[in-house]
Order: sequence, then structure tokens, then C-alpha cells
Amino acid sequence: MNPHPTATSLAMDRNWALVAAGAVLGCVGIGALFALAVLLQPMGSATGWSRAGLSSAMTLAFLAMGLAGFGWGTLSDRVGPRVCVLAGSLLQGLACILASRADSLLQFQLSYGVLLGAAVASFFAPVVAATVSSFEKRRNLAVSLVAAGAGVAPMTMSPLVAWLVSHYDWRTTLLIVGVLVWALSLPAVWFVRASPQAGADEAATAGPARMTAAQALRSRPFIVLALAFFACCLAHSGPIIHTVSYAVGCGLSLTSAVTIYSMEGAAGLAGLLLFGVLGDRWGAKPVLATGLAVQGIAAVSYLGVSQLSGFYAVAFVFGMAYGGTMPLYASLAREAFPPRILGTVLGAAKMLSCLGMALGPLLGGVLYDRYGSYAWMYVCSMLVGLAAAAIVLLFPSSRRPPERHGFGPALQG
Repeated sequence: MNPHPTATSLAMDRNWALVAAGAVLGCVGIGALFALAVLLQPMGSATGWSRAGLSSAMTLAFLAMGLAGFGWGTLSDRVGPRVCVLAGSLLQGLACILASRADSLLQFQLSYGVLLGAAVASFFAPVVAATVSSFEKRRNLAVSLVAAGAGVAPMTMSPLVAWLVSHYDWRTTLLIVGVLVWALSLPAVWFVRASPQAGADEAATAGPARMTAAQALRSRPFIVLALAFFACCLAHSGPIIHTVSYAVGCGLSLTSAVTIYSMEGAAGLAGLLLFGVLGDRWGAKPVLATGLAVQGIAAVSYLGVSQLSGFYAVAFVFGMAYGGTMPLYASLAREAFPPRILGTVLGAAKMLSCLGMALGPLLGGVLYDRYGSYAWMYVCSMLVGLAAAAIVLLFPSSRRPPERHGFGPALQG
């Protein structure tokens, strides 16, 4: 970046209303999606539907998020992010309301899994593409703050859903959640717009100014970005899902083991802010590569602990690494591709990351069933994480070096 920011770049860095709106949308969307974790037991008791059947709605949701995310991203490049987010917000509230009226497990899976998953995907590529196109100096911090909205969902929406289901049945709870989704997300839609200066200096970006979406998806930067994103999610999704079971196998109580997952989530929020600031100072590529290497080493470190304090220490480092690195992929994409096709690029990359998230837990379970231990899962997570770091290093460097400014300016509004 130019060490002497232009008036255009300064104007771009004032679009903080978009960041706040993106955080709200992420919190509401992820909170509604993960409400199933709270509703699983009361729904099973009230309906007699199997836990496997109910849980499969979440699997369908992740698959729908991956596939629909590519479509939302492409659409946002054509019509703008606001239209996509408005449609997604309307569909998300509708999905919750339809799920509350489901008379069969299949109806619930289609409404809560497929429709809700597809609706939540509308918030990722359009909002993140608009954010990275609207910021210059503080781009990594801005994207990290957007991602932090999803990170606080377990601390906001989940307790609210738990309180609602303790006072009402699951159907009424989901109905209220659907109305709440509309009440919170629809006003936020107004603030979802890219900076009008976002494309003013498109020719100065690392990617060719007239690159088409088809060319972008065949380019070396996208292939590197997508493979790293896939490997990153494959590396951390297995430990995220299986560490509680591993800790119980080490002698911890289930109640204590669950707090390890909570520690990972809290550390992820801190990692978002830390890696965002570091990315703005040193550049997204070296910070992302370092974070992926730390993530891999932290994953295998679970094998060296057996007490709760040791699990907390590893969970803190692991959570910071995997949480903090996630938004940096969008910043790398902005360095290589023009803003007008960023939605397509990010949507396609997100689709592959969702595949990694889906495969990680499955492979972890397969390895455990095969060897009767989680050791190979953690070792493989380390190897895949280090491979992801190596892949990132293959990403072409930006023509403009990152602006090196202090921590103080990076945190200013």
C-alpha cells in the first residue's frame, strides 16, 4: 500500500457502519443456525425424532451453505450485496418459522437444514466482499470485526434460545427466533453497501483490472487460496468436534470437557482482533502462514496434556490460531482480484472450506474407529495444518507492500 494514503483510501476506511451491520448479521445468522444444539433434547423428547435425524439437519445446513454461498457471491457481483442480504434475511426468518411448524422430520430437515443453511450463506461472500473492497489501511481488522459477530453468537443467541425453551415449547421458541431474526437483520440490511470508492483504483490492484470470474477461478492465486482454505478447515474441524470426547477419555468429566470447547471459542474472538491488527501491520500472507503453522502444532499438542489446565492452555492457542486466521483469506483475495468479482471468488473458496469442515470430523471418527485412539487424528491435523501454511506461501505477493503503521492507528475508527 501507498505509505501516504490518498483521499480515496481514507474515505474507504470510514465504512464502519458496514462492519457493524455485518457483525450483527453474522451473530443472528450463526446464532439461529446453532440454536439446534440447544433445542436438540427438547425436540427429541417432544417429537420422538431420533438424535441422528435431528442432527443431520446441521449436516444439510453446512452442505447448503457451501453450495449456496457460491451462488450468493456470484449474485452479489451482479446486483450488489444489499439485495442478497435482504433476500437472505427474509429467507432465514421464514426458514425458522417453517421449521417451527414442521410435522415430520423430513420437513424439519428441509426447512431448518437446507433452507436455513442456504439463507445464512447470504451473509458471508456478499458482506465480506463489500468489506474488503471498502477498506484499505485497516482491511484485516475490519474483516475480523465482521467475523467476530459470528463468534459472539454462542454467548448471545444461544443463552436466549435456552431461556426461551425453558419457558415455551420448541415450536414457540423457533417461531420467536424467526421473528427476532427479521427484527434484528432487516434494519441492518440498510447499512450493507460497498464504498462508492471501492472500484475507483481497481487497476492498481494485484489482479488484472478486466479479469473475468471464469479466469479468476482458474488462476493460480485462486487455486492456492482455495486449497489453503480447504486444508485449514480440514485441519481444525476434526479437533474442534472430537476434543471433548478425547478429554473425557483422558479422565475428565463431560462438564469439564465441554468448557475446553468454550475456551477455544473465547480465544477465537481474541485471535480475530489480534490477527486482524497483525495482518494490517505485516500483511495478510505472512500472518496467515504463521497462524496456520501454529494451528497445526497446537492441534498435535493435545496429545501431550491430560489435565484440565493443560487442555485450557492448548485450547487457548489453538482457538486463537484457527479463529484469527479465517478472515485473512478474504484480505488475500482482495490483493489478487478486482472488487467486481470478489463475491464469486469468496463464494467459491467458501464452498471448498465447507467441504473441509464436513470431512474433518468424519475422518477423525474413521481414524478413531480404525485405531481406537485419537492420536492419528491429531497428527494428521498437524500435517494438514503445516501443509496449509506451505500452500499459503505460494500465493503471489501483492505488487504493493503492506503499509506498516503502528498498532495505535490500526485501532482508530
